[in-house]
Amino acid sequence: MNRNQAPLPTISTTEHKLPRRTRHRLLVITLLLGDSAALAAAFALAYILRFQTLAYSAGYSPIYYATLVAVAIPAWLLLFAAFRLYDRQLLLGGTQEYANAVSACAAGTMLVIIIGFFRRDQFSVSRGWLIIAWLLSTLFVGSARFLLRRVIYALRRRGYFLAPTLIVGVNEEGLALAEQLQGWATSGLRLLGFVDDNKVPGTHLLNGLRVLGGIADLEELVPRYAIGELVIATTALSRQQLLDIFQTFGASPQVNLRLSSGLFEVITTGVQVKEMGYVPLMSLNRARLTGIDVLLKAILDYAIALPGLLLISPLLLLIALAVRFDSPGPILYRRRVMGLGGRQFDALKFRTMFVNSDEILAAHPELKAQLENNHKLKDDPRVTRVGRFLRRWSLDELPQLLNVLKRDMSLVGPRMISPPEMAEYGKWGMNLLTVRPGITGLWQVSGRSDVSYEERVRLDMRYIRNYTIWLDIQLLFQTIPAVLRGVGAY
Repeated sequence: MNRNQAPLPTISTTEHKLPRRTRHRLLVITLLLGDSAALAAAFALAYILRFQTLAYSAGYSPIYYATLVAVAIPAWLLLFAAFRLYDRQLLLGGTQEYANAVSACAAGTMLVIIIGFFRRDQFSVSRGWLIIAWLLSTLFVGSARFLLRRVIYALRRRGYFLAPTLIVGVNEEGLALAEQLQGWATSGLRLLGFVDDNKVPGTHLLNGLRVLGGIADLEELVPRYAIGELVIATTALSRQQLLDIFQTFGASPQVNLRLSSGLFEVITTGVQVKEMGYVPLMSLNRARLTGIDVLLKAILDYAIALPGLLLISPLLLLIALAVRFDSPGPILYRRRVMGLGGRQFDALKFRTMFVNSDEILAAHPELKAQLENNHKLKDDPRVTRVGRFLRRWSLDELPQLLNVLKRDMSLVGPRMISPPEMAEYGKWGMNLLTVRPGITGLWQVSGRSDVSYEERVRLDMRYIRNYTIWLDIQLLFQTIPAVLRGVGAY
């Protein structure tokens, strides 16, 4: 079969009615209107708070401030453009857009201060109004863009505002890219298939995606199906193939070329590109979470762990007494586990086993073999009566809130594992060290100990790769019913 006659998937007419440039213009217009409304609301509310609520000052004219705002809003919008707040590459994904919004609002405030400093005789602005306006503009602009993202994401889930996309290169990395992008409904990409010189056109590969042709067919495929994005699995292509693609599409305004890091199927952290001696070089992030993600996760952890410990302190005392009187031994058990960056720490739990647990296990060789294979025992003779109850309701893990406050752990994250278990994760092991382990996570709400070890590894990698603060909040809400059902708790 000729490559150019290979059957191709049909594409909805949405993308043809709204070309990429038109969609971007509509988005920019919407952003301009939203930013203008947010700034106007911020400046007006700042006036009300400063002059009509906090302290009335008859000397300041509403007309004067209305004129000032009429000039300030266009100036701030120009600053927003300078800070790339209308740049297609930064919109609708990641946190850089919000960081730039904060910087742009600060720059706008500083501009007013500088003008007031050099034009004191002609330009006077209340410092209180300016400070309030700065804070409110940052809040309102960020909130407006957050809400717009939610609207666009909802439309994308319904098939709108998606860019037809091809993945160039079929190997482990290319398949991993496809699986990740297909599972991310708000990515803005609509995968149509693969392009690869070493696969027969029409070959089905993954979730309905198939090979559409070779690299030479891209010149026909791109215009025929209005392809807006080419995602290149760099490890699947030779240097000459990469050069051929760049020569053809590198300067094209219709197509975005996106290169994977070359280690996507193994490494879950992001990369940074920095020019050194005018040479763009990539470096891998040591941690999965950076910038605002770290701050938001820390706020969530402390906001729940600190008051949570205070509220449940009577319960912790009762459990400690129960453990003490149920069997001889310490109240707390310290488990040595792997933490962020490979640093080991002691995870705290209420003791749920007899102190001579090793001797008990040695008397049951069949259970010992089962433990080595699954790392869990459903009917474990080492567990005490109180320990069985604590495990049933996950109460044995409550002391780990102290680990959260010490920043050894997080409320939500991958399972904590001991150093010997690292070998079980194989090539994925390094990814566990890029985030803090969690008290709960995808494994907790997906069946706990009933989940196979291989599935636990997959769930951990899925969480690390797809982390958002919203996922953490969702998992926290799902943990409560999962614990109450008691499925897989032993």
